[in-house]
Amino acid sequence: MRVLVADDEIALADLVARGLTQQHMAVDVAYRGDHADELLAVNDYDVVVLDRDLPGVHGDEVARRLAARGSLTRILMLTAATSLTDRVAGLELGADDYLAKPFEYPELVARVRALGRRAVAPVAPVLERGGLLLDSNRRVATRDGRHLDLTAKEFGVLETLLRAEGRIVSAEELLEKVWDMNVDPFTTAVRVTMSKLRRKLGEPDPIRTLPGQGYTL
Repeated sequence: MRVLVADDEIALADLVARGLTQQHMAVDVAYRGDHADELLAVNDYDVVVLDRDLPGVHGDEVARRLAARGSLTRILMLTAATSLTDRVAGLELGADDYLAKPFEYPELVARVRALGRRAVAPVAPVLERGGLLLDSNRRVATRDGRHLDLTAKEFGVLETLLRAEGRIVSAEELLEKVWDMNVDPFTTAVRVTMSKLRRKLGEPDPIRTLPGQGYTL
């Protein structure tokens, strides 16, 4: 899951981002509304945690523009405004959920995960193909009943390939879905992670490499 945290309280934004990263999410951060709007226009996020009181471009306007683009990105408004009028206004702008500051971190994670499931067409949390089984809720993966000890990136790559249901997945798409904006687009991260994943999956290799195109199961 890829998430954008947009909040001008730098310490809070960074803390939320670190926490979500520890939950195996790819997280980008914006401290201004104009920066958040730019990132949302060019990246495919599942969820944006959006503060309403952003400098540059107000959070309300960021939400309006996102809705106008017809984006599937889900909006969790995270704000100190707690009145019923504020909550209703936020939801009417296109927000999918609303969480007032201060908040409990476990609730934030639960709400982000719930919105992430709504950002794409409904899929089963347990994916299976050719002896591979991946439970995205429990973060467990097996092959022919054998537990696979995968890193967060390896798990994300395997999950993306399984969700593609045989479709070719490019390296660029893997970078978009599994890594964050700080990754070098010319990095060998996908190739290196794919190599390590293959070793853990064992023989016969279930992943096909199509030169110049990408990977498929």
